[in-house]
Amino acid sequence: MCPHCRAFITTKDKICPYCNEQVGPPAAARRGDAAVLGGFIPSVRFNTILILLVNFGLYIATTIYSMRAAGGGGAMGIDGETLVRFGAKVGLGYLQFGPLQGQWWRLVTAGFLHGGLLHILMNSWVLFDLGAQVDEIFGASRMWVFYFCSSVAGFLLSAWWSPAISIGASAALCGLIGAMISLGVTQHGAMAQTIRAVYIRWAIYLLIFSLLPGIDMAAHVGGGLAGFALGYVAGLPGPEGSPTERLWRASAWFCVLLTVVSFLKWYLWFTQSPS
Repeated sequence: MCPHCRAFITTKDKICPYCNEQVGPPAAARRGDAAVLGGFIPSVRFNTILILLVNFGLYIATTIYSMRAAGGGGAMGIDGETLVRFGAKVGLGYLQFGPLQGQWWRLVTAGFLHGGLLHILMNSWVLFDLGAQVDEIFGASRMWVFYFCSSVAGFLLSAWWSPAISIGASAALCGLIGAMISLGVTQHGAMAQTIRAVYIRWAIYLLIFSLLPGIDMAAHVGGGLAGFALGYVAGLPGPEGSPTERLWRASAWFCVLLTVVSFLKWYLWFTQSPS
């Protein structure tokens, strides 16, 4: 991406074909952080891999709990009672007036749970590529904010729409797709047109997929709209250390902190409530 006009260019371009300015090395190479852990994890996949580790850790925990529970489905299909115990989203009425009143943290924890092996593998496959693309273009701070806010917005709309149990990373993934669509809308050039066309097709496929029984369309729509709005407002990263970038970094850390607090509140409830 050209640092002067922000148009999409290839990695081989030395002169931007749009503004004719000289283009330096990639930002990651200039900072010397092209990889993490001695090159074991590329920097643009570091945040994605952290999310995947949390997802798989919780999937293993829910699988073991489900297998030990009476009538538990195990790895291929984790039972609803186990998912509720581990922080699945429930209806807004339960969070406001029902037995789960005040458990707002479910809007956060639900995004890290999955209902079966196929569910987590499909979401992980999409996240592994999509997360790195968003991270590379928008930066790690924006990626964290997009992911967190889209997931919460998706499950909030889902809780308002239906009392059914809902879990999964797909609301956040729809948010990342929405952010990429916003990039194609706000930027110019052939690459921006390609990005817009590709991710609009992704969004259409997801909406069609959401028509299947048991799929939470409200979470997908809520996450996608939130991601598009955030991507549209956020824009592309500016100079390191600028007030805007410091604000995004602080927002990302706030999202991480709120996630940790949500899981802490879940753990306290989980250990104190009867099984």
